[in-house]
Amino acid sequence: MQPVVIKGAGVVGLVTAYELARRGIEVDIVERAERIGAGASWFAGGMLAPWCEREGADEKVERLGATAIEWWQAAMPDKVTQEGTLVVAAPRDTRELDRFSTRTTGYRWLDADQIAALEPDLAGRFSRALFFPKEAHLDPREALSSLHDTLVAMGARFHFGQTRDATVDHRVSWSIDCTGRARLPDDAALRGVRGEMLYLRTGDIQLSRPVRFLHPRHPIYVVPRRERVFMVGATMIESELSGPIAARSLMELLNAAYALHPAFGEAQITETGTGIRPAYPDNLPRITRTGSIYSLNGMYRHGFLLSPALAHDVAELLLNPDHRSEFYDEP
Repeated sequence: MQPVVIKGAGVVGLVTAYELARRGIEVDIVERAERIGAGASWFAGGMLAPWCEREGADEKVERLGATAIEWWQAAMPDKVTQEGTLVVAAPRDTRELDRFSTRTTGYRWLDADQIAALEPDLAGRFSRALFFPKEAHLDPREALSSLHDTLVAMGARFHFGQTRDATVDHRVSWSIDCTGRARLPDDAALRGVRGEMLYLRTGDIQLSRPVRFLHPRHPIYVVPRRERVFMVGATMIESELSGPIAARSLMELLNAAYALHPAFGEAQITETGTGIRPAYPDNLPRITRTGSIYSLNGMYRHGFLLSPALAHDVAELLLNPDHRSEFYDEP
């Protein structure tokens, strides 16, 4: 097969490039930014949490997302931490825990002592919680950088700072569009969902796994990073408006983090960020084809969770047109 060009160097583009390269297909990655992960992927939580996501998502997210944990562990075993996910709620909101449990599987209930054994710094703060032991997480920025380096070692060619490359386009057999947000004006079915996040640094609390803090209006998650840094996210606003984080969102995220543990009230805000995540009406991704161009889009909030499944499907479609994909819209 002639080389394949992939447009977009976010998580979808890089994972797709990896799936093609490991099948022996030459890959060129064209990215309009000057680096990898310049879009929403850079601000992702990096939670590989298919069982938690089932609370508000289709069963495909749980079923195929579970395979993503294995994929990331195989692709970069040193980047994945599999310590599960802890789900808690303030005493006045414990009904949210019951509601969450009725919509999910793969958990076990914990009492106060079990919570303290799992996360000592949360001791005495919650009387019960849900624990999803098979879930995992990674640092998206480390994962993207590692994928880039791995792809270069596999012979993939990157072309930054451009939307197309004439030296590439004339010799490729297929093009795969993974540009995400850039496709919003061209696909009437897509909409933008704005996500906002912040990074906090504090030496006064330690967490070993992502913690989801349920709230009727603004639930959050807190994901530990290296060097006592925590990623706090994320809003889901039906908007394609880019720009800095909104004051209301910043206050809600900080208030919820403080409610999870008062130590976050003294933390340093080291970064805030926003990302526009394209989504289809059913909040599931799609693979579409126009001529020799495949498009992978509509990842919503499941970029790291569902990219491996979509990348596998499009790789198989290139090699075997009869391959059956749950995400492929026949032309």
